[in-house]
Amino acid sequence: MALISTLLPLIFWLSYGTISKQISRKRPSITAMMIHQRYRWVANAVRRDTPFDAILTGNIMNSVSFFASSSVLLILAMFAIFGQLNELLPALRTVQVNGAYSVGEYQLHLIIMLVMVVLAFLSFTLSLRQFNHFCILLGAADHSETADPEETAAMAQLNAQGARYFNNGIRAYYFSIANVGWFISAEIGIGLAILTFIFIVHREFLSKSNEAISRLPQPKDKS
Repeated sequence: MALISTLLPLIFWLSYGTISKQISRKRPSITAMMIHQRYRWVANAVRRDTPFDAILTGNIMNSVSFFASSSVLLILAMFAIFGQLNELLPALRTVQVNGAYSVGEYQLHLIIMLVMVVLAFLSFTLSLRQFNHFCILLGAADHSETADPEETAAMAQLNAQGARYFNNGIRAYYFSIANVGWFISAEIGIGLAILTFIFIVHREFLSKSNEAISRLPQPKDKS
């Protein structure tokens, strides 16, 4: 039970993309619909010669940078916990409700938590890289002429890919929070992982935000 509770958040994170694609066949997700809006954004951005779009992109990149920086701090904190694990065990065991975990179980769980944070960090840095490429292409676009459809599609694709990586990082954060329940009991850890997965699916497919975005125009041709 303890092993299942430890691995379940990571399994959910890795399998979410496949599961969401299956659900998307019946109902589009917020992420998918917002990708269409990103194409609309780029199509309009290449027709206006103002700093407005650069400001919007800068705000997005600042948000991604914040989470990437936070991930670095969390990684350092995890390594510090590994170094002080023996001293922390008495305090950790005071919050348990169903028996005591072994030192090996604590070490494995902390390793999985570290893996989740590292995955989040990698996702955020990849997101920053994609948005950086998007900024370069947006700056290189010639606003005085009709935009090249291939150039517009490339910019929109980079923008959308940056958003995908950012969402992956955010989901890693969500499931890492679910991992904290393990320290109380394996059952609570499993319950939190399942509830987190349900929350993410509901937010993507069944929320009021999904309903509102679905009423917006969805371009049929992204090129």
